Amino acid sequence: MQYQKTLRLQEARRLLLTDIDVTQAAFAVGYESASQFSREYTRMFGAPPARDGARLPAGRR
Repeated sequence: MQYQKTLRLQEARRLLLTDIDVTQAAFAVGYESASQFSREYTRMFGAPPARDGARLPAGRR
């Protein structure tokens, strides 16, 4: 279960680099709640998805 969550969150992080908004990224990887997605994303990556997406280098797209 943890492995699947990790894969989903990594895919969401990749999507955030393509200028998709946080809610769309959450739904695209299977979350039904944007707030639950945000909590789990922050726990895994150490920053909320909106701020994390903004600070990731564009070269990683």
